[in-house]
Amino acid sequence: MKTFTRIRISLLAFAIVAISLLHYLTPLHLHYLHDIYQRLYYLPIFLAAIWFGFRGGLICSLVVSLVYAPHILFQWGGHLMLEFEMYLEIVLYNVVGGVTGFLAQRERERSSELQKTAEGLEQSYKKLQEQSEQLIAIEKNLRSAEKLSTLGEMAAVLAHEIRNPLGSIRGTAEILKDDYRPGDPKYEFIDIQIRETERLNRVVEDFLRMARPLPTEMQHCRVQAEVETVAMLVANDARERKVSLLMEPPASDVVVKGSGEKLRQAFLNIAINSLQSMPDGGSLTISTSVSPEGETAAMCEIIFCDSGKGIDVESLPRIFEPFYSTKPDGTGLGLAITKKIIEGHGGTLEVESVIGQGTAVMIRLPVIQTEGES
Repeated sequence: MKTFTRIRISLLAFAIVAISLLHYLTPLHLHYLHDIYQRLYYLPIFLAAIWFGFRGGLICSLVVSLVYAPHILFQWGGHLMLEFEMYLEIVLYNVVGGVTGFLAQRERERSSELQKTAEGLEQSYKKLQEQSEQLIAIEKNLRSAEKLSTLGEMAAVLAHEIRNPLGSIRGTAEILKDDYRPGDPKYEFIDIQIRETERLNRVVEDFLRMARPLPTEMQHCRVQAEVETVAMLVANDARERKVSLLMEPPASDVVVKGSGEKLRQAFLNIAINSLQSMPDGGSLTISTSVSPEGETAAMCEIIFCDSGKGIDVESLPRIFEPFYSTKPDGTGLGLAITKKIIEGHGGTLEVESVIGQGTAVMIRLPVIQTEGES
């Protein structure tokens, strides 16, 4: 900015000097040339007024007056009428410089005010946009809460009206199954009936888990112990699917405040989803680590990383919505329950996925203590 100002001042000085030299070096009998040079002084005056405002225009006109005055005194001496006209021209230089500079400065200030107003309007627009996004998020949460409220009422009815009849149907089917041998068509039909009864019972259980509040009293829970338990529970299923199950334990034992049963349920839901995404085999890695303490408390990170088929971009934002499922026989409650459990423990749940490469689920829970701490 300073360099640009210096260039402008240099141009003005050069113009004044050049015009003045033309005046002093041109013979006096060439009146028409002097008249032209006299008018040329207005160019640097106008430019100074536009570039530097009132002060710039006035200073430039004063400089022109001082440079031009000796030419009048020493070269035009004795011609009273000509001197009078030239002195009036000098007065006009200063009037033009001052008025033009004042108007240019006023226009510049007005433009600056308009720019500030535009910036203020832009900031207001951004705030309104942020508030609009917050309102949309709140509305979405309210809809989710409404779904959960409806779900709680449905779960209570389902628990009373369906679970007991399901138990009776399954018990009766198991008794009838004993009367037939494998290979008999009726044996197969009864077996299908039992499996479908179990599936319906799992749906009811999912409803109950979704509606059931988290325990208010939470205890110290060792994360690695719960992760290892989940690994043991899914180990047989992993072998049947030809999935390599890998464990990466943390450098120290991590303790969080929560319900071991609920966390185990959340970890198990994620592990089962990972295995189901690899029907042709693959690998599932479960790692646990502790992020260093910074501005916030240390966090325990549990990552489930599989090499399954992945989740497409359209489905990824909706996987935590109740009743939304990408599986034909899914209830759409597993991940919704998992997210509720993790958030109920003060943690966060994030999912990253690429079609054909796999999915990574990261759980972050606040740490109470690590091994060696009291």
